[in-house]
Amino acid sequence: MKNKKFYVTTAIDYPNAEPHIGHAYQKIVADVLARWHKLNGEDVWFLTGTDEHGKKIQETAEKNKKSPKEFVDEVSKKFKEAWKSLDIEYDRFIRTTDKDHEKLVQEVIKKCYENNDIYKGEYEGCYCVGCESYITEKDLVDGECPYHPGKKVQILKEESYFFRLSKYQKFLLDLYKKNPEFILPTERKNEIVNRVKEGLKDLSISRTSFTWGIPFPLDKKHIVYVWFDALFNYVSGSGENHKYWPANIHLLGKDNSWFHCVYWPAFLKSAGYELPKTVFVHGFLTFNGQKISKSLGNAISPKVLVEKYGADTIRYFVCRQFPFAEGEDGDFSEQALIDRHNNELADKLGNLVSRVAALAEKYGITKTENKLLKKLKTKEIEKHFEKYELDKVLNEIFAFIDICNEYVQNKKPWETHDKKVLYELVTGIRAAAILLWPFIPSTSEKIAKQFGFKIDYKEIEKPLKIIKIKKSEILFKKIEQ
Repeated sequence: MKNKKFYVTTAIDYPNAEPHIGHAYQKIVADVLARWHKLNGEDVWFLTGTDEHGKKIQETAEKNKKSPKEFVDEVSKKFKEAWKSLDIEYDRFIRTTDKDHEKLVQEVIKKCYENNDIYKGEYEGCYCVGCESYITEKDLVDGECPYHPGKKVQILKEESYFFRLSKYQKFLLDLYKKNPEFILPTERKNEIVNRVKEGLKDLSISRTSFTWGIPFPLDKKHIVYVWFDALFNYVSGSGENHKYWPANIHLLGKDNSWFHCVYWPAFLKSAGYELPKTVFVHGFLTFNGQKISKSLGNAISPKVLVEKYGADTIRYFVCRQFPFAEGEDGDFSEQALIDRHNNELADKLGNLVSRVAALAEKYGITKTENKLLKKLKTKEIEKHFEKYELDKVLNEIFAFIDICNEYVQNKKPWETHDKKVLYELVTGIRAAAILLWPFIPSTSEKIAKQFGFKIDYKEIEKPLKIIKIKKSEILFKKIEQ
């Protein structure tokens, strides 16, 4: 039997500036989900990348006295380096300047045209360069885009090709109704449904006012609108012969919800592709109570934060601190990170591993019936993963780590020299480390090497291999304050 497929995507980032911890939050969550499905033996594909066309890129490149391609080459490299520093293991890093992507976008436009969904016209309206999108006047706040305050929108008038989005209103409303998991969380779905019910206007999908984009295949004077281009990265990047399409889950921030929940399914339907299962819209992060912005500089750089605290601590913190499944905003507080590192990773997990390893080295372990392992709620953990409740997964794992720490205290193996108790504790550590691998892979792999087991979900139930255990370096040193 073939392995079950799991395909997860993140939003592709706009490389007009360097990556920050807000970008990293989404990538960490995607990596955790990909690793969880790998742990269960599934055939996983994880896609991330950079969105490299559009007016904003062209203008930023000009300010930096570079060609757009030179500019995006430099910045996309910084995104790759940031994700590497955080142990994010994607299967493909797609760039919308990749030739296979450009080819697919042009083919898709021809398919939509053949389906009578593209026509030529003229467009005039408010345009936000920051969003690379036209905005209706009712959505403006004091004449400005709600996502880019302080920047006045431009009034643009140009010849354009349009996509017949208005034709897809009923299709979209039926889709949301029949597939309650298509948009999550539910609150975000309700916002989209209400807006779609108000009616949809046809969408301008080509530009003539700038040149940095994919050539529009129906008319040489035009380039493809950046959102039509960018969204199809999920298909063009879905493995050889698009093996992994449709996606199980798209992860994206709430500023991108309209494009992914409305434009994207309509484009796919028109071009004859299957639809993804879930579009998950998560909240934004602030940093130490401040809105994330360029002025924060190095403070929000993933690489700088990794140098300061370590990849596993950052990964653990963002998944433990923020209830991802609720889609709420959260604050990346360095003090809260330090507290969780010291109290949970160092005191609870690190201390348990250190004590048990030292005792097992001294007294050895002997196989026995494992009562301790029965207190681990694996079924609950699986349910939380299915619902994207990553904070609750970690709550369950650390509740079990607490049970293991209490077991050491109650059984006092340093006095009894009980090898059976130590066997139970080593088995408990093995289970916790395997379950923690999606979140803190480097630490879990160190524990696996020390105690002689494989990182595999099936291993949790197997009898422990008896090896000579040795104590090793401290897993988490306390962060001085």
